[in-house]
Amino acid sequence: MSEIPSYSPPYYADYETPQPAPGLFSRMLPSPMFYWRIASEVLRSAGKAKWGTYEDADWYQSSFNIRLAIEKTGGKLSIRGTGNLAKVDGPCVIIGNHMSTAETFLLASIIRPFMPVTFVVKQSLVEYPIFKHVMRSRDPIVVGRTNPREDLKAVLEGGKQRLASGISIIIFPQRTRTVQFDRESFNTIGVKLAKRAGVPVVPVALKTDAWSNGTLLKDYGTFYPERTFQFEFGEPLYIDGSDHPVHEAVSDFIEERLTTWGLPPASKS
Repeated sequence: MSEIPSYSPPYYADYETPQPAPGLFSRMLPSPMFYWRIASEVLRSAGKAKWGTYEDADWYQSSFNIRLAIEKTGGKLSIRGTGNLAKVDGPCVIIGNHMSTAETFLLASIIRPFMPVTFVVKQSLVEYPIFKHVMRSRDPIVVGRTNPREDLKAVLEGGKQRLASGISIIIFPQRTRTVQFDRESFNTIGVKLAKRAGVPVVPVALKTDAWSNGTLLKDYGTFYPERTFQFEFGEPLYIDGSDHPVHEAVSDFIEERLTTWGLPPASKS
């Protein structure tokens, strides 16, 4: 994978958005202005990806431009714990909760400066109009979410192959996007992959409900600039023996951070 260009903005560390100063239209019409900026970036990126010229540096820059779109529309980002990515010597499995479509767009600009990376994604993302070209160019691991056994096989085999070639894996091991964290639906597929490949796990807790899930179109809900996009990475976790303690540690980290951010976990049944 290509190197991040030296001219890219040096947001290779923890980051807090300064006081945003959106323009008049962004203040009056935050959602339309936000999606106009997102659409412009997706169209530009998809055009390059369709013709096979969309490289890692382009992916990083596209993701960074989405960050700029958020800030131009009055939103804020808080990114913490990136030093824990720097502690990893080689590839790893990055396991996080899944709240909205935002993390699919934003994580590349946070993680890629530290290591090559790709996603585990559902089948629909590599079939999505226009955006499919970008997603396919990243050589993701694709799962159908209809056959758990086949999905496990795809993740373990495809993930081990990519990790062996130095590419880290981002995985959201839950059934669907949700604002509340539910441990019961947060499966162990990520730690199973890390154990099989002999690599560490890095947990990431994220709060991205500023880019809300829509009713008619799930990816396009209301944009709430008053809500901060929160990302925090935990210490690398190494699996020695059973993978269960690491899975519990990841769950504990995400649950604690979300609670701190005002989103307590789902009630236990």
